[in-house]
Amino acid sequence: MKATAKDIVLCALLAALLLVLQVALGFLPNIEVVSLLIIVYTLVLERRALWIIYVFAFLEGLVYGFGIWWWNYLYVWTILYAAVRLFRRNTSAVFWAVLSGLYGLGFGFLCSLVYLLSGGPGAMFANWVSGIPFDLVHGAGNFAVAMVFYQPLMRLMKKGLTLTLRDRIE
Repeated sequence: MKATAKDIVLCALLAALLLVLQVALGFLPNIEVVSLLIIVYTLVLERRALWIIYVFAFLEGLVYGFGIWWWNYLYVWTILYAAVRLFRRNTSAVFWAVLSGLYGLGFGFLCSLVYLLSGGPGAMFANWVSGIPFDLVHGAGNFAVAMVFYQPLMRLMKKGLTLTLRDRIE
């Protein structure tokens, strides 16, 4: 599929929205909407969601610096994208809430993988284990956020996509 100017602008705006919402909710410990939005973006926008993910990761690096943690963002969100693509035919809000919750539980482990390369198995294990309490909150938060906001966000995104497609036809 060829990217149009509208696609580029849409992806840039949705990536910026991820960043703004992440920063705005930064005061809450591991409660975020990024996971849910990536699920919704992937279900509705399909492969274009990858552009959103990588622009978001780049923006994160610009805001917080390109430290070792930043490399995590290049693969952790892609793993979520791949899981969503695998189960894309499922329409159950509960299913997506469970997936988002499990992803939150595993987020610390996924992020610790980069420490395997930089510091060895001990560094990876220490990083992962020290973050387990945060992963528990992250998983519960992701589940709750998805249960409340999955259906409204899907309706909103599908309505917006329908309007965009109508513009292309006219």
